[in-house]
Amino acid sequence: LAKKSLRYKTCWSNAPVCAPARTTIISGMYATSLGGQHMRSGIKIPTQVKLYPQLLRESGYYTSNRSKTDYNFDGEGGGWNESGRNAHWRNRPNDETPFFSVFNLTVSHESKIRSRPHQWKHDPADAPLPAYHPDTPEVRKDWAQYYDKVSEMDAQVGEILTQLAADNLDDSTIVFYYGDHGSGMPRSKRWPFNSGLSVPLLLHIPERFLSLAPPEYEAGAESKRLTSFVDLAPTALNLAGATTPRNMQGKAFAGNQIEEPAKYIFGFRGRMDE
Repeated sequence: LAKKSLRYKTCWSNAPVCAPARTTIISGMYATSLGGQHMRSGIKIPTQVKLYPQLLRESGYYTSNRSKTDYNFDGEGGGWNESGRNAHWRNRPNDETPFFSVFNLTVSHESKIRSRPHQWKHDPADAPLPAYHPDTPEVRKDWAQYYDKVSEMDAQVGEILTQLAADNLDDSTIVFYYGDHGSGMPRSKRWPFNSGLSVPLLLHIPERFLSLAPPEYEAGAESKRLTSFVDLAPTALNLAGATTPRNMQGKAFAGNQIEEPAKYIFGFRGRMDE
């Protein structure tokens, strides 16, 4: 996927943990603006704020989410046509209905990284370590197991892309790939350093829709544009030809009306867990 996509060198999840980061994704607003910067905030979304799946539905899209929500607010629905373990673009009313489908892959979640017993596929002795972690056998085993889980996740991405091809949709579907936040390792998840906020972001636009691509778009290329999760909702709406509400704080980086990039991107951290 990376070989045929534009890779963004700098993308931040805005929050270094899933729920506040997902508040930002689903609303197109910094979670701090909604009072959702704390993990498990349970905030109430203002009635005048529409979530981006609702806006895509109003534009005629079938929207599905498999299956994690964790948006950090009351209701948790997100405004999808379908959200659950069986949610899929294949459940839309007919083949002519445009779709927006999210697949959450959790095999690389931190809860999977240090569960034992484990048969390592990556040799712990060869596992690359960040400079801020001690070079000990225990740390090497944790990192090797993490790389194993990332490889499993990578294969799952491949299965979804294979389904697109099987449905003859690979030449007409724009694909985003991004992480949830930094890795589930010490100094990463929950910590507002680059190691906790930096995520991968790939954007693949098929040839027939290259008119919607950013100017730097090229298969296998790297973009230096500063991006973050607050930009995802405006970008999705812009690609769909929908109007972006004024309350959304991100900047569309693809579509008919690409906006000037932000000069700065912002990260924040509130209370973590319980």
